[in-house]
Amino acid sequence: MDPSYVLFFVLLFVAVVLAIEGGYQVWASKNSAEAKRVAARLRTLEEHGTQAVTSIERRAAVRRWNWIDDSVLAGLPKGPELLRYVETSGTGRGVAEMLLYSAVLGLIGVIVPIVLVKPWTFSLLLGAVLASLPWFWLGRKRTQRLRLFERQIPEALDLMGRALRAGHAFPTGVKMVGDEMPEPIAKDFRMLYDETNFGMSQNEALMRLADRVPIDDLRYFVIAVMIQRESGGNLAELLDNISGIVRARLKLMGEVRTLSAEGKLSAWILGLLPFCVGALINIVNPKFMDVLWTDPVGLKMVGGALVMMALGVWWMRGIIKIRV
Repeated sequence: MDPSYVLFFVLLFVAVVLAIEGGYQVWASKNSAEAKRVAARLRTLEEHGTQAVTSIERRAAVRRWNWIDDSVLAGLPKGPELLRYVETSGTGRGVAEMLLYSAVLGLIGVIVPIVLVKPWTFSLLLGAVLASLPWFWLGRKRTQRLRLFERQIPEALDLMGRALRAGHAFPTGVKMVGDEMPEPIAKDFRMLYDETNFGMSQNEALMRLADRVPIDDLRYFVIAVMIQRESGGNLAELLDNISGIVRARLKLMGEVRTLSAEGKLSAWILGLLPFCVGALINIVNPKFMDVLWTDPVGLKMVGGALVMMALGVWWMRGIIKIRV
């Protein structure tokens, strides 16, 4: 081979590697964790001197459908739980807004098969799938937020423990967590500090914190602080012990998630494979699967298959979901 070709390919390889590295450096300068932390610090310093006087009243986010959440859903038997579930996602969406998205997508899913002259079973299935998409997205956001909150708890407890050893009071330690820690834990601890600072009893404010963030590790912290206030003791040492326990549990949970990742992937593949294969066959040869929609026995077979698949997915979910 001509040496010039070899030199050309070597230089091309080096150029591609350098281009990738340069693109990564440009991306990291604005999107890496360090860059985001520095940008947040700079925004805090810029807003510190110009922050306007705010009302001490904690107001909910202003949304178009707030009146439905407050007047209708709050009075239903499971309404407060649903409102709290949506609020803990941190998306800023309301329950009424999510129900509206589900209704619109579900209606689209029902209409499309009718327009394409498909059986009513297609309408029900597609409508149910599309209607569940907003709630699936909300659940993913909620899980991500709570897991991030959970990973921040040990650092917050260590910060509070150091503040207590330095001679600060417990509310000051809470304020330091709200000022120094990143979101989402900073927001809830700022709210905890504001509630106690504006006259609410500390025990009640702690209980409200545990209700807002349904994490077991945070409940351990709340219960420990409430017991320490009644019985006394070294609160800084108590926070250090809770921090160590939480870190050990998170480490074990990470190992469990790693070991169960294969089972989760298998559950997703086995759950989606029949639908993907059925859709592909229906696109390639629509008449091949018509018997499943036109014959009553075919409809019963499809219904039985869906029920058995749902039971299988539920069973696999119970196997791979391990509490630590």
